[in-house]
Amino acid sequence: MTTLRVETPVGPLFVSEDGGAITRVSWRGMADESSPLLDAAARQIDDYFHGKRQAFDLPFRVSGSDFQRAICEAMLAIPFGETRTYGDLARDLGVSAQAVGQGCGGNPIPVLIPCHRVLAASGLGGYSGAGGAETKVALLRHEGAGGFLI
Repeated sequence: MTTLRVETPVGPLFVSEDGGAITRVSWRGMADESSPLLDAAARQIDDYFHGKRQAFDLPFRVSGSDFQRAICEAMLAIPFGETRTYGDLARDLGVSAQAVGQGCGGNPIPVLIPCHRVLAASGLGGYSGAGGAETKVALLRHEGAGGFLI
């Protein structure tokens, strides 16, 4: 696995790749070297935060259960600037909202797989990334989403 540190407005992101796919994004880590895929990821992340990109065109590989992969696919389907609730995704996937919340919290590739676009029925909901709810709000504001928060 190779990891690159990418500076962003929500803190440094450590983006990891293995076998030609992005496998992890974390706010903690150690960068070792780059690769063509990680260089492309860094450019796309920079473009996202500078308003030049709304979706990431990178290969992802989500580890975990079939359910975790399904949750990540559902989050990837939420367009830039829009949100869904845990309940919305639960209905689509035939599971409980609590299970969706746990799946969102287990997202191994936050920001790139937009778990920040999933809200609780009555408000913000949680966020497992560094900075918690503050980071989630910053990402939603960047996208112009969650108008009740802005």
